Amino acid sequence: MTRVAVIGAAGRMGTAACAAVHADPDLELVAAVDSGAQPGATTAQGLAIARELRAIADSHAEVAVDFTVAAAARVNLPWLALHGVHAVVGTTGFADEDIDKFRTEFTRSNCLIAPNFAIGAVLMMRFAEMAAPFFDTAEIIEIHHDAKADSPSGTAVATAQRMAASSTGWAADPTKHEAIRGARGAKGPGDIRIHAVRMRGAVANQEVILGTTGQTLTIRHDTVDRNSFMPGVVLACKRIAKFPGLTIGLDSLIL
Repeated sequence: MTRVAVIGAAGRMGTAACAAVHADPDLELVAAVDSGAQPGATTAQGLAIARELRAIADSHAEVAVDFTVAAAARVNLPWLALHGVHAVVGTTGFADEDIDKFRTEFTRSNCLIAPNFAIGAVLMMRFAEMAAPFFDTAEIIEIHHDAKADSPSGTAVATAQRMAASSTGWAADPTKHEAIRGARGAKGPGDIRIHAVRMRGAVANQEVILGTTGQTLTIRHDTVDRNSFMPGVVLACKRIAKFPGLTIGLDSLIL
């Protein structure tokens, strides 16, 4: 069995990750960490939630799942690399310099950073990348719950990056004037417009709309429950040891 720790264990994604790891017969939940946990807090599985990373070393965890925020992960990941613990990271908001730094740090262990662990979302990004060369225009609309603090989502940015790398023949935006500033959304990679919606009742949704002469194509993925991310997390925990260094995106493990 692979020994797994969860960082951010008191949060919604961390709570789901603890349950998923505990339920899998090939994984063992050995540590839970959350710097904001109340004294005496435990996971639903009865494991004490520590406030310091040293609990991971004490538990001899082989893999640590990080569902925190970028500022915390910038501390957590170098620590994991230093201690030879594999990292499975669902945290987003990293800058290019963060990625470069992680790439140099993970030499004793491996790290996967995935903007989205839902397998359907991974396929959605891949399909958008495949379709991009055949269309002249494209826009991305991402819809998330109203507690998500950052925008646009890491999934939307990653989708635009992959589409921009796949095609450079995008038609120019005809907009000359915005009656309300920002009405056309933000320019992402390749100047692909990204629109971020924050909506109470939503979890995570994204659609990519592509258009060319006489036709449009919409590729959409809907997440209705956070548990949709957990099969990808579990898969990553099992496979990360076979992917040396830093890997970006879950599709590297499944496609």
